[in-house]
Amino acid sequence: MQKILRDFSAHELVKKSIKANWENYHYCLGRSPSVELSIGRYLTWFVTNMPDHFMNLVVCTDLPNDGIDELMESTLAHFRALNIRKLTWLAEEGVPTTEIKKQLLAHRATFSEALSREMAADLMALPEDLPLPSGLEILPVENEESLRQWIHIASIGFDVPEEYEKVWYDFFVEAVFDLPFRNYLALLNGLPVATSQLFLSAGVVGIYNVTCIPEARGQGIGAAITLVPALAARGMGYRIGILQASELGARVYRRLGFQDFGKRSIFLWEREVLK
Repeated sequence: MQKILRDFSAHELVKKSIKANWENYHYCLGRSPSVELSIGRYLTWFVTNMPDHFMNLVVCTDLPNDGIDELMESTLAHFRALNIRKLTWLAEEGVPTTEIKKQLLAHRATFSEALSREMAADLMALPEDLPLPSGLEILPVENEESLRQWIHIASIGFDVPEEYEKVWYDFFVEAVFDLPFRNYLALLNGLPVATSQLFLSAGVVGIYNVTCIPEARGQGIGAAITLVPALAARGMGYRIGILQASELGARVYRRLGFQDFGKRSIFLWEREVLK
């Protein structure tokens, strides 16, 4: 059994757990035969057939003294052969991000740099009396039918084309019905409107895939469906919750008690459009 991290004031340990939980999340999903998980000396990646940055991750753990260009060229050629359309690249601490950026720009791809805000909360300090919209119900996803609903709503929220829902389902169904995963689906007046997911690893609970369909936003549903998995993990003995946030989402999470633990540069690569 993993050791639960209990000291929220241990800033460096919390930061390490944010990173480790996120990486372990992808490793655990990599058990699916429809996912390619490759762990190498210089690059480790998790790639799927989904055209989504989050579901295709490359971590640069080191750079060779010689042959960086050849490494990047062969790796990107491999992704093109797999028809991977979008990737998130990040570098481990100590790997120069300037070199990663230079190489990605040099290899014929649409490229942009973004910031991932790392956040964490003391689960014991989370609010328990959050005002909820009338008619809102949040349920755990416990069977294949509700998982398909969950994926459909998450796809709308994250703007993933509908034809890729089966791809998402095929690698999620292999993992998410048992701990360390648990998925949640919000219903508003009986209709599914929002999703979230917990992942227990590195001594903390990670909150993932928080989204709401556009017509249900602005009612506090996003905050509610973030809070439910966090409180569920607290009931299992966990004391620290972590997540990765956009600038927009960070405002919601701060109101729940999540605090900033820094930013990481991430590089968003998209396959060039062939003429």
